[in-house]
Amino acid sequence: MRGFRAILSKEFAHIRRDRSTIFFTFIVPALQLTIFGYAIETTIENIPLVVHDLDGSQDSRRLVEALEASRTFRVAQRVTSGEAWRHALAGGSAKAVVIIPADYAARLLRAEQAHVQFLIDGSDSQVATTAMNAANLIVGQLALGRARLVGESLQVGPARDEKGRVALPIEARPRMLFNPDLESSHFFVPGLIAIILQLVLVFLTSFSIVKEREHGTLEQLFVTPVGRLGLLFGKLVPYAVMAFGELLIVLVLMTTLFGVPINGSLWLLLALSSLFIVTALSLGLMISTIARTQLQAMQLSFLVMLPSVLLSGFMFPRQEMPLPLYLAGFVLPVTYFIEILRGVITRAAYATDLLSSIAGLVACCAVIFAVSVARFRKQLD
Repeated sequence: MRGFRAILSKEFAHIRRDRSTIFFTFIVPALQLTIFGYAIETTIENIPLVVHDLDGSQDSRRLVEALEASRTFRVAQRVTSGEAWRHALAGGSAKAVVIIPADYAARLLRAEQAHVQFLIDGSDSQVATTAMNAANLIVGQLALGRARLVGESLQVGPARDEKGRVALPIEARPRMLFNPDLESSHFFVPGLIAIILQLVLVFLTSFSIVKEREHGTLEQLFVTPVGRLGLLFGKLVPYAVMAFGELLIVLVLMTTLFGVPINGSLWLLLALSSLFIVTALSLGLMISTIARTQLQAMQLSFLVMLPSVLLSGFMFPRQEMPLPLYLAGFVLPVTYFIEILRGVITRAAYATDLLSSIAGLVACCAVIFAVSVARFRKQLD
C-alpha cells in the first residue's frame, strides 16, 4: 500500500478539477431518475379515437360519451367519410375507430340487436389489447343497462339477433388492423431498427473524429490543402455508405428472421431512412465538437441515447407521458423516424399519411446539420 495516500489525493484532485466527471456522476443520474420515473407509465389511457357516427341520434351520442367517460379513449377526431379515418389510422394520429351504423337507434327501438364496429390499430399490441378489452367492456355495460331497463318495463327479452334469439341490445365487433395476431415483433422490431441505427452512427462518427483529435492527426489534416467541406464530407460519407449497408442488413433480418413484412413502399422507406442517417451522422459530428476525449464522447452519446429510448415512443406510449416529457420527445429525431418506420412497415402508410413526421425529421436534420457544421468549421478556423 506504499504511496496509496499520494495517489488517492492526486485522484481526488483530478476529479475535483474535471467538472464533467462530477456532472455525469451526480447530476445526470438524478436527472435521469426524475425524468424517466415520470416517463415510464404502463397504464394505457387516452387512446386516440376517431368517431364515424352515421346515425347522429341521442343513442349514438350516449355511446360516444360512455367511451370518453371511461378515460381509456379520447376522441381525437370526428369524421364523415371512410377515407378520413383510414388516413388517421395509417398516419398514426388515431389508434382506434368506432363506426356507428345509420340504423343504430332504429334497431334499438325495434328491439333488434345493434352492431357497433371498432377498428383498432394492432401495430402496438399493448395499446390494441387495451382498446379491444375496453371497447367490449364499455359496450357490454351500456347494453346491460339498456337491457335491464327494457326488461323491467316490458318484462320481455331486450333484443333479438339475426336468428331471432334473445341477445343484448348492443354488440361490439372489434377488428384488428395491420397486426391481427398482435405479435409484439411487429411493434418493437421497426422501432429497434431506428434505435440501433442512431446508436451505431452517433458512436462511430463522434469516436472517429475525437480519436483523430487525441492522436493529433486531425491537426495534421488542417495544414493540408484539403478544404473544410472536403474534410467534413470526406469523414462522413464513408460512414453514410456503411450505415446504408447496415440498414439493408437489418431490414433483411427483420423480414426473414422475425417475419415482419414491409407492407408499404420500400423506396419510400429507403429514402426516409437516408434522411435519418444524415441526421444521426450530424448528431455524432456535433458531439465530436463538444467532447475532447473518447470518454467524454461516450458519456455524451449515452446522454442522448437514453432519452431516445424512453421518450421517443419506442417502449412506452408517448400520450401517457406528462406534458413536458411529451413535448421533449419532439426534439428527438428518432421520435419521428420510429413513427415513419412503423407507418411504412406495419400500416402501409403513404408519404401523405406521414407528412407531420417527415416534416419533423427534416426540421431536426436541418437544425442539427447546420449547428454541427458551424461548430466543426469554427474549430477548424
